[in-house]
Amino acid sequence: MLIDWDVPIEMNDGLVLRADVFRPNDGERHPVIMSHGPYGKGLAFQDGFPAMWRNLETEHPDALAGSSNLYQNWETVDPEKWVPDGYVVIRVDSRGAGRSPGYLDIFSPRETRDYYDCIEWAAVQPWSTGKVGLLGVSYYAVNQWQVAALQPPHLAAICPWEGSSDFYREFTHHGGILNIFCQQWYPGQVASVQYGVENPARSRVTGEPVAGPEVLASEELAKNAADTVAELRNHPLLDEYYRERTPDLSAITVPVLSATNWAHHLHTRGGFEGYAGVAGEQKWLEVHGLQHWVEFYTDYGVALQKRFFGHFLRGEDTGWSDQPPVFVHARRVDGTFERRGETAWPLDRTQWTKFHLDVEGATLAPDSDSVERSTEFDAAGDGLTFWTSPLLQEMELMGPASASLRVSSSTTDADLFLTLRVQDPDGRDVRFTSAIDPAGGIAFGWLRASRRKTDPDRSLPYRAWHTYDERQPLTPGAPVDVEVEIWPTSVIIPAGYRLGVSLLGRDFEFPGDGPWPVVTGVPLRGNGVFVHTDPHDRGSQEYAGTTTLYSGGAHPSYLLLPVVPAAPSVPRRSSD
Repeated sequence: MLIDWDVPIEMNDGLVLRADVFRPNDGERHPVIMSHGPYGKGLAFQDGFPAMWRNLETEHPDALAGSSNLYQNWETVDPEKWVPDGYVVIRVDSRGAGRSPGYLDIFSPRETRDYYDCIEWAAVQPWSTGKVGLLGVSYYAVNQWQVAALQPPHLAAICPWEGSSDFYREFTHHGGILNIFCQQWYPGQVASVQYGVENPARSRVTGEPVAGPEVLASEELAKNAADTVAELRNHPLLDEYYRERTPDLSAITVPVLSATNWAHHLHTRGGFEGYAGVAGEQKWLEVHGLQHWVEFYTDYGVALQKRFFGHFLRGEDTGWSDQPPVFVHARRVDGTFERRGETAWPLDRTQWTKFHLDVEGATLAPDSDSVERSTEFDAAGDGLTFWTSPLLQEMELMGPASASLRVSSSTTDADLFLTLRVQDPDGRDVRFTSAIDPAGGIAFGWLRASRRKTDPDRSLPYRAWHTYDERQPLTPGAPVDVEVEIWPTSVIIPAGYRLGVSLLGRDFEFPGDGPWPVVTGVPLRGNGVFVHTDPHDRGSQEYAGTTTLYSGGAHPSYLLLPVVPAAPSVPRRSSD
């Protein structure tokens, strides 16, 4: 394997980015696998993300087998597993990050245009066949949607692995409510490797600083980076700031393998919406579980990626022509998965089923109460929970979900947090390993009532499309009807278990005294670090009033859930 460090790539405005290029030592031309982002291409996975690395070492050793792991880098491919198969692997430090100078502005139009220029540069190099594929996790997936929408001529295929495709609805605001992820994530993963930062980590291979080589004064560093956290607070509604960072999915025509996770508060929805929204007919959806980095590196994930890119970049018969359009890992309550192929998303055989919130009995009922009733809850308290009776037979849920609710508030606004729950016969909550949280919830939905406006042309019966472009304050005590989007989920619920939903005015937390794992100061109690506690967004007493739920009569409140009957003709097997 030949390695070229810090290769210069000139952008259309004259700025030079730096890339590491790993390629076969055979003098031949090969297709390219590229990633582009701000995490520092020289920062070893083991050094930058030791806890995640230990997870692979101890629980998924196949992810690290067959490689020296000398060139492993967070959320990008291992060159030692791709170059021997005839690929050129390129990692680019984005503008203002790592070894690339310039103004750091995450997910900005300038950054996306840079990615376009990098793709076109790689396509005309003497070692390139002219076909470029994009592959990576999270940030390195989000910007695939962005740049593919610009239609670089030499972009041949993309595999966004767990990447949001809507900057407002998924990455920054859930139901119009600001989540604190950016302020938790940015200092440790982005600012720490900004170009010119003092005393950055050093590459295990070259010994060079992963950010620089210049060292800039703190004043210069501040001038060279956008204040993303402040921008999010300054733009509470979906305006041009978010639109220019959200791709036009209908402009994407290249082959797409969208791989997503059932339980990622940033990326789950984006994988499904990306798959549905792209214009090209050559598109596939894969859905898995576990932590968000795991399956990207396992033998399963790498084999899937190689079959996709082998077909579209190398023209090989990898069996991809037989790949089902949708491939899912259905979640069982014991933590195992049932792998199967499907023909469409949502699944063709979905039975959209209403579960009515019975206020009088605190139950999820098959029919609505004939009488309208109401009940109150403290927006800062434990909210309301509704349960079914123990199930008489196994029930599978798989797909997007929604809630139609009638509510009022003692103030001019109310935040609504919905959490789907499953309990075993002993009353213990079922929890799944999620993208971040070792004991995550089943599914979540959010909505700020003043941002309840929907676009009827883009809404679906099972997924309202909120515009988030204006504020419609509540009149205290006056009820309104709202539609709450619940992100896609999967769970196979055994007989004897109960299905429930909790409705709160704050983030749901699993009951109990812990101890709870803590990441960046946030106790992990079902939502990971994706909580909604920003004082600039939720500090007002508007969100600390009394909320009233109405149900029954002419205004039933209910969940619409994707109940999936078994498909006897589809082979099934259980797998860890």
